[in-house]
Amino acid sequence: MTRIEADPAVPIIRIAREFRATPEQLFRAHTDADLFRQWVGPETMRTRIDVWDARTGGSFRYVSIAGDGAEYGFRGCFHEVRADRIVQTFTYEGEPDRVALETLMFDDLGNGRSGLRTQSLVDSFEARDAWLKSGMETGVEDGYSKLERMLSDGTV
Repeated sequence: MTRIEADPAVPIIRIAREFRATPEQLFRAHTDADLFRQWVGPETMRTRIDVWDARTGGSFRYVSIAGDGAEYGFRGCFHEVRADRIVQTFTYEGEPDRVALETLMFDDLGNGRSGLRTQSLVDSFEARDAWLKSGMETGVEDGYSKLERMLSDGTV
């Protein structure tokens, strides 16, 4: 399953998970707006993509929509997009001063398996701990479970 760890020395959250997929499939799932929309976030929410330019120098904005219609916006910039790694900023619009620098790495583990490793660096331990208490674990775990199903059924 998904491993989520808070670094004790630096305000970083590290996330790791293995998938039955190639690194290319994981990369595509993170850069193709329609695929990303289908898997990101909690099972109880749907996602609308407003801006998606997944290239070095591009940007994104998407909105998670709850069952009651409440909307939660997220945005950022793609600083580096390449087959083995994505570096981006990430901001929850409800807390615009808390910008994370994220790195996603796609590792070929052999035998049709790949690892996804991410790290999110924020500006303080307080911000990091607030993210961890926000329910992000549910969104991450649900999202990766949806992605696993999409990989299994050939959607990605």
